[in-house]
Amino acid sequence: MTQARRVLIAEARFYEDLANDLAAGAGAVLTAARVTFERIAVPGCFELPATIRMAIGDDPDKAPWQGVIALGCVIRGETDHYDHICREVSRALMDLSVACRLPLGFGVLTCATYAQAKVRAAVEGKNKGADAAHACLRMMEVRHRLVAAPA
Repeated sequence: MTQARRVLIAEARFYEDLANDLAAGAGAVLTAARVTFERIAVPGCFELPATIRMAIGDDPDKAPWQGVIALGCVIRGETDHYDHICREVSRALMDLSVACRLPLGFGVLTCATYAQAKVRAAVEGKNKGADAAHACLRMMEVRHRLVAAPA
């Protein structure tokens, strides 16, 4: 891809320290790939799909970003709230990605405990923010090859 590449990182800030770790991992990958990125904070994971939809506008092909990374964490609690949020956020993000042909890196952790989430978010741990950034970059390449490239 020869054009300048830009990515939006939408990050749920409900768990500030986990959001910081996820964003650090994603940002390092994007910086190493020489991709410009902008971060936007939202209160929690539930707000991620709407924020991304607002950001890409009515014509995703004219959006200022070639890809989006959704970062956040949902931790199981005492009620079934966890199940509803995980299912609906995942479905809404998938629907956006498919309907808008949007390269989207999925970095929403769904964990049973805070300890599990900390290991997965940490740059020196499983670094799931970096994984989401790698996925977004790869899907940007796929989109460029299959959709945006002239015939």
